[in-house]
Amino acid sequence: MAQRQTLSFLTQRFREVGIRPLTKFGQNFLIDLNLVELLAKTADVGERDVVLEVGTGTGSLTAMLAEHAAHVVTVEVDPQLYQLAEEELAERDNVTMLQQDALRNKNNIHPVVLEEIAKQMAVDPCRQLKLAANLPYNIATPLISNLLLTEITPVLMAVTIQKELADRIVAKPGTKDYGALSVWVQSLCRAEVVRDMPPTVFWPRPKVDSSIIRIEPRDELRQRIPDLRYYHCFVRSMFFHRRKFLRSVVVSAFKGRLDKEAVDQVLAEHGISAESRAEQLTPDQLLAMCESFRARAPQWS
Repeated sequence: MAQRQTLSFLTQRFREVGIRPLTKFGQNFLIDLNLVELLAKTADVGERDVVLEVGTGTGSLTAMLAEHAAHVVTVEVDPQLYQLAEEELAERDNVTMLQQDALRNKNNIHPVVLEEIAKQMAVDPCRQLKLAANLPYNIATPLISNLLLTEITPVLMAVTIQKELADRIVAKPGTKDYGALSVWVQSLCRAEVVRDMPPTVFWPRPKVDSSIIRIEPRDELRQRIPDLRYYHCFVRSMFFHRRKFLRSVVVSAFKGRLDKEAVDQVLAEHGISAESRAEQLTPDQLLAMCESFRARAPQWS
């Protein structure tokens, strides 16, 4: 299958089993085999790796990953595609297929997925987790964000996502794409865009460009953040109203917990003007400011 996911093969196979791609599941299949191989190469899968794939599709990438991985946990929400891929992957004893949504809700990975990952990781203490997937556009942001909050954090994520989202992840302060996602990922990871891709390399063709992005979580960055969930909430709240002055945003975020005088004190401690905006601050500045507020208001409500 890994060598056959071309437009002609997919259209014929779908016709044979009487199914078609579903927009509601964000099904856009990568039909350029060189790019499928580039995605797999970017994941750099080895014999110690447990790989999470979200969006099994026809099992093309799954089979490619399974050639090198200790185990692949692959998740497919579409029951028809799940059955199709199950036939293709039946002889792969190092592949676990889950037919369900990867998310319990927009803020949490589904516990069944986490349990299966933990089960496979427990087989050998040397195992490590990686994410490798042609992600459906509608799940990319919550999946990437929430994986960085889990106890078992991937050592690498190699995924295809909407180019607009990739641009946001790697954006620099002061640019139009810079926002909460930029800060959250860059506070914990090193990220780079590997390749931009036009709609023509997918079937059906999406209306937007896509990118392969490599995200590498770093222990030394994660260890700087004492309370990940607090910081995650703080960063998101700073960009709720990105055009407002920072002081106004902070006062609103800590309403009922800190008064305006306390807010002004923290901003002054960090040399940040009340007329600044969150998009002007680096991840390091936001982290330092967050810790000052957390010292004064330890619980995020």
